[in-house]
Parts: sequence; C-alpha cells; structure tokens
Amino acid sequence: MKPTPTSQPDAEPLLVFGAHPDDIEFGCGGIVAKETSLGRKAHLVVCSRGEAGSNGTPEQRVAEAQKAAEGLGASIEFIELDGDARLEVKAGHAIKLARILRRVKPGIVLAPTLVENQHPDHWRLGKLVRDASRLARFGGLAELRELAPHAIGQLLFYAVTPEAEPSDISPFLVDVSAPEIIATWTAAMEAHASQMVTRNYSELQLTRARANGLRAGVGHAIALFPNDPPLIGSLAQLGRGARRF
Repeated sequence: MKPTPTSQPDAEPLLVFGAHPDDIEFGCGGIVAKETSLGRKAHLVVCSRGEAGSNGTPEQRVAEAQKAAEGLGASIEFIELDGDARLEVKAGHAIKLARILRRVKPGIVLAPTLVENQHPDHWRLGKLVRDASRLARFGGLAELRELAPHAIGQLLFYAVTPEAEPSDISPFLVDVSAPEIIATWTAAMEAHASQMVTRNYSELQLTRARANGLRAGVGHAIALFPNDPPLIGSLAQLGRGARRF
C-alpha cells in the first residue's frame, strides 16, 4: 500500500510489545496496519511462543504471528523471558527490553495495559515495558552502555480485552475506518487460526472497534491509553473530540 499525502516515512519507528503471539494483532493490529500504510516502520516484539495456550503448538503459533506481521507490514522478533503464563516482573527483564528500545530507537511504544483483570502476562509485560522505557534513557546502566541512550516520545497502552481497559485513564481513539485497513487488520487476526477454535476473537475486536467508531462518528476506532499526558505545541494540533452522541 502506497503512503498517502499525509505520510511521514521518516518518522521514528513504532515498537509494539505483546506477551503472546496474538496479543498485538487482537489488541492494536488496526493501528499497526494504519501506521505502516502511512510509511512508518513498525517492529513487533513477542515475549513468549504461546506454549501454555489451550490450542496450537508453539511452532504453529510462531508461524501464525510471522504471517500476521508480514501482512501488517511489520518486522517481528521473539524473545525469551520466563515463558507463557510464567512471566514475572524482574529488573533483568526490564533491562532486556530496554536494550531493544535502544536498538530500535522508536518514537512511540505500545504495550498491554496495567489492569490486573486480564491474563497476568499482559499487565506484567506492561509494567516491564514502562520500566524499560525509563531505563533506556539512563546513560550509566552497565548492561546497556554499548548502546546509546534513547528516550521515546510516547508510551501508550492497548487493551487486549474489554476488561483490560483502564477506568482511570481517558483514552484517545485512533480512526482505523478505511476499508483497506480493516481488511488488513482482519486478515492479521485471522492468521491466528489456532486461536479461533473456541472463540471468534476477530469478531470481538471488530465489534469493540465499531462501538468506538459509533461513539466518535467514524466507522471503526481503537482506544489507546497514554502513560503520560501528551504534549502538544499548540491547540491547532488537536483533533476533534470523540463524543458524537
């Protein structure tokens, strides 16, 4: 897909973390599809191979994630932490993730929300990414000295499930209504065929996005929850409010 006139191909990359091979696609795949369509590079980091899942072998799930990432126009890597359903919040893990931030040098980072009423790997990874975003800035950390410090622009959280949406953070909505974006996102979700055996996850996520879109007066939208208040240069940079009812 060719970038539109509003593309920013020179923008710093988008870096997205997921605890399991399908989290990114289900939670914010439409946003990844939109950003890459506009010319931004996107890199996905998956922190397990889904080995504790009810369906699909680790090998199958890795292949599904690689297919989905290719469809989204993103690169992907898998890293080893504690394993699926065993993730713990450790300084060593945060440093490992900080190393990735220094290597990729993203402008925006996406991670699962910190709400605990979801898969424990999700919120624990969110905390680790938040810590890593700070550690990546510090010049004196011995384990990272061979890589230049890097400060990201924004850390934003995505909710894999409705229950994971924070009640104490006002989200902003990303318009993903374009038919080609919806088609790309849907294909990326459906690439995880092993996970569709018991639940139609793609229908759930598209329905959530449709509800957000109706709320905002667009076709589909995905909510992101900022870790810090966004800083703007002037009010001219603000889009319109989402309230349409």
